Amino acid sequence: MRVLITGFDPFGGEKINPAWEAVKGMKDRIGEIEIIKLEIPTVFHKATEVLVEGAKACNPDVIIAIGQAGGRYDITPERVAINIDDARIKDNDGAQPIDVKIYEDGENAYFTNLPIKAMVEAMKKEGIPASVSNTAGTFVCNHIMYSIMYHITKNKIAKKGGFIHVPYIPEQVVDKKNVPYMEKSRITKALEIAIEALGENEKDIKAVGGTEF
Repeated sequence: MRVLITGFDPFGGEKINPAWEAVKGMKDRIGEIEIIKLEIPTVFHKATEVLVEGAKACNPDVIIAIGQAGGRYDITPERVAINIDDARIKDNDGAQPIDVKIYEDGENAYFTNLPIKAMVEAMKKEGIPASVSNTAGTFVCNHIMYSIMYHITKNKIAKKGGFIHVPYIPEQVVDKKNVPYMEKSRITKALEIAIEALGENEKDIKAVGGTEF
């Protein structure tokens, strides 16, 4: 199995992005799974262009994008991406689309076909906080997850795809009080565990992972 795993470049005034930093530290092979790493820009549409070109070059079986979710405590595989860009802030090119469809011919939403609950359970067994997330937001993270699933559905660039959000790393919270973070090495380990679970679970497991309000 070949997995293309991407991480975003630093966003805004940040010097680092924990997504790409964690991805860079991953092994190049996990068992029989080959890992191909790709940095993508935190820019609407351009991120998709870079990812699709990367997929064409390496012909992956699975595509997983990794992104930062500052304020979350745990590793959160995403369940669903919606067909809307609604940016509260500007991307790295200064674009701020509001209430714009990502693809006019796309579905209202696409669900991941990764074994996300198996991934979460595997990470938790190793003492790493993890949970299923039911919203990828409406910024570039949701945009790239939606684009991955759109291109898998329409253009068969891979068989499976999805998105995982990760917390801040310590360097990012030096001047932020009471903000959760996780060590970069722990995030990298979590991603490797998630990839192992992917290889071991053709279908997802049944496990409690819903949310309530």
